[in-house]
Amino acid sequence: MLFSETYRKITRDGLWDNNIVFSQNLALCPLLAVTGTATNGLGMGLATLVVLIASNGIISWTRHLIPAEIRIPVFVLLIASLVTLVDMVMNAWLHELYKVLGLFIPLIVTNCAILGRAESFASRNDIKQALWDGLMMGLGFTVALVALGAAREIIASGTLFANASLLLGSAFSFMELTLIPQYKGFLLMALPPGGFIMLGFIIAGKRLLDAKRAAIKKAKVELSAVEIESTVEPVADVS
Repeated sequence: MLFSETYRKITRDGLWDNNIVFSQNLALCPLLAVTGTATNGLGMGLATLVVLIASNGIISWTRHLIPAEIRIPVFVLLIASLVTLVDMVMNAWLHELYKVLGLFIPLIVTNCAILGRAESFASRNDIKQALWDGLMMGLGFTVALVALGAAREIIASGTLFANASLLLGSAFSFMELTLIPQYKGFLLMALPPGGFIMLGFIIAGKRLLDAKRAAIKKAKVELSAVEIESTVEPVADVS
């Protein structure tokens, strides 16, 4: 079932074609605010992932019970309740990361991508597809946060997943890497302007790859058409 064309399309949309950040350009406020390091990006991404999966699943499950006239306020209330639960759990079990992310955890409620998936997908599809969509969209968002945070952290300080053991727990100490020893750092990438600059480079890179893929696909189609034409025998003229 998960290998059907429907689920493959949901996977492609969430991870690449319709990625929340790189394609839709949504949720840029938390993206730029918390991606000073890859660790912060991972923490925010996982929190958003949990909310996306839970909200999509519950909304799909109850979609026939929610009147169309009040669906948006109900969706917002449900998302706010889930974010509150995530906020309390992180405060209790990941307090150091909670202090770093701060206000941006409650602000997950205002993430347009979560309400957008609830309205455009979860409320119109069955629960299995809704859960898979939430997982893929959440993973795509997490990858975007970690990628941007990693790029900024490496250029800014020469490290990767710094303080992971402090923020996520001692079990994550293996993630802490020093890629450039005795690196003096590049302060711009640790500041908000660095986030805008690096995000621009990453989006430009994705669009170049998309353009290259489209060109290769077009060339294959044209080649196939030529091969088909060459194998068709001309009709003899019997007149």
